[in-house]
Amino acid sequence: MTLENKCALITGSVRGLGYAIAADLARAGCHIVLHGLEPEGLAQDAADTLRRTSGRTVLLSRADLARVEQIEELMHAARQQFGNVDIVVNNAVVRHFAPAEELPALHWDESIAVNLSAAFHTSRLAIPGMRARAWGRIINMSSVYGSSAAVNRVGYVTTKTGLIGMTRAIALETAASGITCNAVCPGTVPTPAILERIAGIAAKAGISQEQATRDYLAERQPTGRFVAMESVAAMVRFLCGDAGRDITGAVLPIDGGWTAA
Repeated sequence: MTLENKCALITGSVRGLGYAIAADLARAGCHIVLHGLEPEGLAQDAADTLRRTSGRTVLLSRADLARVEQIEELMHAARQQFGNVDIVVNNAVVRHFAPAEELPALHWDESIAVNLSAAFHTSRLAIPGMRARAWGRIINMSSVYGSSAAVNRVGYVTTKTGLIGMTRAIALETAASGITCNAVCPGTVPTPAILERIAGIAAKAGISQEQATRDYLAERQPTGRFVAMESVAAMVRFLCGDAGRDITGAVLPIDGGWTAA
């Protein structure tokens, strides 16, 4: 198997989409660096479950991605445990909702640090080892908002757009090295954050969560349904495998027709 005993780091992977990607890569043969700042008990349970169900080694990190020194410690710990970092999936994200003139500077700075700069730092720290082994995969989880915009999401839109530019630049720099770098752009995925947001909309409007879900998706995805987390994970696995070796610098939507509408 192409991915047997590779080391895959997935940021923001204790739950939701990141966990689905980690679980899929573990089933494909990867050892996993699981990462997240959720409560310690929840994070440990996620790591234990992944170890038990996959039979793979799982290293849990609670690094604060807004701090460069903690990213460096994370990458060092992964290399110490596994000898290398073969796959980096930059999935961690923070979201703040406010008009540009009302967004606190702290929230802007956090968005830039976690959503964009952290992806740069994990990539720059992984690339030398990938070059030495002539194999590596970097996958940046952008969004449909990497190529469009929405009100009250300036930090999210800016950072997801920036990830696409960074993806293209790194892809060109590493094109002849056996490394690929791509951006995946999901539509609306039923992550805990999205489900909590829809629940808030339902409560505010005095409607059922089912109706709020239908209304929310009708404004976005022509399919009228969530993009399955398993489908996004399968795309990531494809990019990591042999069939993905000539795909680099690509921006790949998986959005139920959102960007086509």
